[in-house]
Amino acid sequence: MSVCLASYNGERYIAEQLQSVLMQLQAHDEVIVSDDASLDKTVDIVRALADPRIRLHQNKTSLGIVRNFEKALNLAQHEYLFLCDQDDVWLPGKVNHMLVALNDAVMVVSDCRVVDSDLQALYPSFFKLRGSRPGIPQNLWRNSYIGCCIAFHRSVLRRALPFPDNVPMHDMWLGLVAQTLGHVTFLSEVLSLYRRHDAAASESAGVSSASRLQQLTWRWKLLSDLVLRWCLGR
Repeated sequence: MSVCLASYNGERYIAEQLQSVLMQLQAHDEVIVSDDASLDKTVDIVRALADPRIRLHQNKTSLGIVRNFEKALNLAQHEYLFLCDQDDVWLPGKVNHMLVALNDAVMVVSDCRVVDSDLQALYPSFFKLRGSRPGIPQNLWRNSYIGCCIAFHRSVLRRALPFPDNVPMHDMWLGLVAQTLGHVTFLSEVLSLYRRHDAAASESAGVSSASRLQQLTWRWKLLSDLVLRWCLGR
């Protein structure tokens, strides 16, 4: 399996996250760390772990979170792919639980506990907070595909790459593509700690800061790209 982590100025938390991931992997697995031209010690910390399963890639200039995840996914080599944020913590058993669920689904999304910078609980369940459930109409209106809780088969990657221009978030696009390919399982088990803090790269678990017009434009573009990708079969 391949774990794809997009890093940027993550020196505060990335070692703790990588350790929580690596302890669940086998010798033949890999962790792709695509660093987006960090200005802090993120790269030095990753290198200091000295784990042969980590494959570090450094972007010469910053690509942004969506394109950086696309870069990491392009570098991944295995059948099963997990997305990973730099500042969360994977709970023991997450990998095995999700791999079992992938036997009957093209994508699996697990629940997570929303926590603060010190891992103190803010919300016990992201699913309940967000109203998470599968379905294209529901997730076009209110996205519940949270990237750090997603695992999927390579068949999803073959249909999803390259990411269309102006995709609002990589996880939303990947989840919608997966829905066109087969069954998506939402696991009720809390398998990770989703850390929210001032330096987080993505939106918090709350309301989007984008205008309603921007949100509607994104959704129309996503739907158009989804139909086009489905029609082309790629």
